[in-house]
Amino acid sequence: MPDLTLTFDNGPEPAVTPEVLDILAVRGLLATFFVIGSKAATPQGQALMRRAWRDGHWIGNHSWSHSTPFGQVEEPGIVTAEIERTQAAIGELAHPLRLFRPFGGGGHLDRRLLNAEAVRLLRDGGYSCVTWNAVPRDFADPEGWCDTALDQIGRQDWTLMVLHDLPNGAVAHLPRFLDEAASRGFRFRQEIPQDCMPIRIGVAGDLSGLVTPDATAAG
Repeated sequence: MPDLTLTFDNGPEPAVTPEVLDILAVRGLLATFFVIGSKAATPQGQALMRRAWRDGHWIGNHSWSHSTPFGQVEEPGIVTAEIERTQAAIGELAHPLRLFRPFGGGGHLDRRLLNAEAVRLLRDGGYSCVTWNAVPRDFADPEGWCDTALDQIGRQDWTLMVLHDLPNGAVAHLPRFLDEAASRGFRFRQEIPQDCMPIRIGVAGDLSGLVTPDATAAG
């Protein structure tokens, strides 16, 4: 039976996240929400994170500003602030594995993801870095992403999918995607596949290809 793990990036969004939570609740599905710190720190963001957490979803860190992939950041201190400010905003709602997802600049899995400072911080802070193996680009194709996603999940035994709780209309197609995946026999799992976790609780695996050249030697 093929598996499907759902993750939602770039929220919380007051106009969209409640609808996503309602759609998941009706189907009894659990996901991970990787939040942007500047949104999570607001009163509405805090309330939405808490609701998601109460519903059983996991909360992860997706940086404070989501502005530049860390592999392209050269100025010291920026990456540390991006991660730590967001973790502080998540607070007690953080998953025990201290889940962090880097910004891929459009879903890219390459050396843009991390730099040396990020790797040191994730290792020293006991974070778990979560990547992905399916990005249907609902952020760029809010009308057509569902068919792309259904095609992607048919290509592998365990899919970790990146979706977004953003106010662009893509959420209208989420019920069809979930129902079609269920009808095809997919098992929804909240767990994260190990090959999508290159750093787990501070212990790094193979980071080649995911970091700037000097980062693999850091820490």
